[in-house]
Amino acid sequence: MNAWLWCGAALLASGLPAVIWGVASGPLGRRVLAQNTGSTVVALAFLLLAQGYGRPSYADLSLVLALLGPVGTLVCVRLLADDLQGGRPRGATAVTVLSVAASLAVTVAVCAATAFGRPTAKLVLIGALVAIGNVIASRALSVGVVDEADAAR
Repeated sequence: MNAWLWCGAALLASGLPAVIWGVASGPLGRRVLAQNTGSTVVALAFLLLAQGYGRPSYADLSLVLALLGPVGTLVCVRLLADDLQGGRPRGATAVTVLSVAASLAVTVAVCAATAFGRPTAKLVLIGALVAIGNVIASRALSVGVVDEADAAR
């Protein structure tokens, strides 16, 4: 096992138990936040595993998850808008900052180990999508869904 695989395993071992605990317990806002964090953890683990195994197809899985994870969170926020009126979940800012920092760290590390060119651009795009997706999903949880009647006022 190389260092990339160790880092991917450590990320999964440290992130997934917290995500499972967050999804299984607590208020609804925290559950939705944990679901989004779970997609971030797995997307970053796929990037590390892609580098560790030397398989670029795992990076494609990370790209798909980076796109669909925040979209799933936005759909949950829209469908559960009435139940999420309690406001931003406690600790959401810390989770968002930690997720963005982790995505930047993993992206920089993987890009440094990759030859400059198209693969690097793809990895930068994936890292940016993961980071921006977290910020957008966290913002949606804090603001909620505004109805057209509320927006007109």
